[in-house]
Formats: sequence, C-alpha cells, structure tokens
Amino acid sequence: MAIVASLSMTVFWLIVLVVLVVIELLTMGLTTIWFAGGALAATIAALFHAPVAVQVILFLVVSGVLIFSTRPLAVKYFNKDRVRTNAESLVGRQAIVISEIDNLQGIGQVNVGGMEWSARTRVDGVKLPVGTVTTVLAINGVKLVVEERKEV
Repeated sequence: MAIVASLSMTVFWLIVLVVLVVIELLTMGLTTIWFAGGALAATIAALFHAPVAVQVILFLVVSGVLIFSTRPLAVKYFNKDRVRTNAESLVGRQAIVISEIDNLQGIGQVNVGGMEWSARTRVDGVKLPVGTVTTVLAINGVKLVVEERKEV
C-alpha cells in the first residue's frame, strides 16, 4: 500500500513538473521554472518513499532557494535583449531642461527625444535651470525623475 501511495505521489509531482515547465515555455516569464525545480526535488523524494510532508517542504524550500538565489542572475542575463517600450525606454536617456525644475514649487519640464515631459529632481531643494543636461533616472506617475548629468 505504501509503495502505491509513493508511486502516485511520484506521478503527481511529475505532472506538476511538466505543467510548470510547459507554462514557463509558453510565457518565458522566468517565474514557474523555479517551482519546477522544487517539483523535481519533490519527485526525487517521492521516489525514495519520503513522507508527503517532507515532499511538500522540500518543494517549497527548493523553490524558494532557487527563486531568491538564481532569479536575479537569470533575469539579468536572459532579459537583456528585451526591447523596452513606451515610457520605460526613457530611463537612462539624456534630457534637456526647457523650464526650470523646482520640486518645492512643483514646476519643471524637460525635452527627451523631441517630446516634452514634466520633470522633477531626485532630491528636493535642487533647482535645475533651463538648458541643463540631465539623465532620466525613473518615471514617477507622469513625471520624469532626473538629475544633472555628470561629465565623464
């Protein structure tokens, strides 16, 4: 009876593994692949007749370790050719101040690639005059967050 239960758990974990790998192949989101690694560990544990609780704990622990230890590296190397779209593509680009930026007054505009954007500085109290060359650091709502470009 225990062998039959162990075999059914092995089949269960294999099905989970296959489903997770298929989802990853369809989405390429680098999300479910880590859980597939956990399912593989649980499958191996089931083959050795480990209790179900041990299999579940192993699945969770291995999945967690894989997510937190390898996902940042994988995202860095596998998504490097991803084309940034829309406003996201502005981060890192140069912008020219066309209307003085003053966070305290809530004013300021920059021109990036021929388009005008409302802007603010990263640090309050820093004013940037017209003509200042800046670098876009982030997008906060509909405003670009910029800082004066440092000459290299």
